[in-house]
Amino acid sequence: MGLMSLFGRSFRHGVHPPENKDVTAGVPIRRLPFPPRLIVHLDQFIGAPARPIVKKGQEVVRGEPIAEPGGFVSVPLHAPATGVVRDIKLMPTARGPRTPAIIIDVYEASPQEVLYANPPNDFDSLTREELIEAIQRAGLTGLGGAAFPTHVKYADPPKGDFPPVDTLVVNGAECEPWLTADHRVMVERPRDVIAGVRIALRASGAGRAVIGIEDNKRDAARALEEHIGEDDPISVRTLPVKYPQGAEKMLIHALLGRKVAPGRLPRSVGVIVSNVGTLAQMGRLLPRGEGLIERVVTVAGPGVKRPGNYIVPIGTPARFVLEEAGLAAEHAEIIFGGPMMGMDVPELDIPVTMGVSGILVREPEDGRASRIWPCIKCARCVEACPMFLNPSMLGLLAARREFGKMRDDYNLDACFECGCCAYVCPSNIPLVQYFRLAKAVNRERAG
Repeated sequence: MGLMSLFGRSFRHGVHPPENKDVTAGVPIRRLPFPPRLIVHLDQFIGAPARPIVKKGQEVVRGEPIAEPGGFVSVPLHAPATGVVRDIKLMPTARGPRTPAIIIDVYEASPQEVLYANPPNDFDSLTREELIEAIQRAGLTGLGGAAFPTHVKYADPPKGDFPPVDTLVVNGAECEPWLTADHRVMVERPRDVIAGVRIALRASGAGRAVIGIEDNKRDAARALEEHIGEDDPISVRTLPVKYPQGAEKMLIHALLGRKVAPGRLPRSVGVIVSNVGTLAQMGRLLPRGEGLIERVVTVAGPGVKRPGNYIVPIGTPARFVLEEAGLAAEHAEIIFGGPMMGMDVPELDIPVTMGVSGILVREPEDGRASRIWPCIKCARCVEACPMFLNPSMLGLLAARREFGKMRDDYNLDACFECGCCAYVCPSNIPLVQYFRLAKAVNRERAG
């Protein structure tokens, strides 16, 4: 068992935005009531969309599979509540386009117990391959925001020259301002987290696990330390507070001193990274044979009357969540995630998906604050970029629509859209939006 320690190494560059975590960091997790209707999108994770196995008018019970994986890089979906399938049709998403979703009318009088589960997993008898299959069967994806199917990370890559995985990095950094869902999970559910880490060690084949937590969450680090056994190859390390510490390449460098080259995966340096919330669900669901049907979401911001961390069924419309938490501003800006990497929500009937770690409500900016000015070549964005790119030049090329040159000559694809450049820009240039557009155009041109 490793002792908690302040680990001095960190990545270079980055920023220090106001944390704004105090209002929810000390508030226990609460459960929201069930909404009258759930919207469960079939493509709410990276990979092939799930395929529905229910039909309109069919009754479903909480925890029952309602969609099967659409391929290996895909996961099944489970009914977040007992009710009846109202329809399967295209519904709005936070990304913009409508995509297929299963709409469930929730039975108001149901006690909403989990009435469906696979047989409990006997981990002592499972092979590594069977364990990875169980992870997929539970429908687990990365709950830190990416929503990448968890079992794919742990499976042996089909091709590529990768060294053996020697270290599992557990991401408990939660560096985004306002968000405290992972913090509260570590404080209140440390047994689940450590149980999930033990399962992930077996699935990855790694010899050790390192849990990285920023120094503003020492209570979470202590809670986890108390549940690590003497024989567990698990250590907890606290890190100086800096954004974007939670980005996997930054965290690997801060914890292990290993650098993942642009375009390469953590496996290239013998590492697998999993979010602490994902592993808490792994430790909770797999022993019971249950599937992912809910998650903890931070609801916060100046426009929320009752900020906190709430257990929210997957598919709950944002409107219902904010009505329960108290929407204080009529014309507020709604963001899924945090202010740095989050996504604006175009309409309130868009549901919470697996990757939604927070709902942030901010007052809309006035015209003066939102005005874009010409680049003054101050190089603040260059000094802030953790990937050592030149955001200023990339922005100028984007304005000239030279998207191919951005990729080929200025390494656009190495950008993971952390928002550091836009945060420090005195000209208020929406650099990240430019970069997302450029990547989308390049993908379209590539076919």
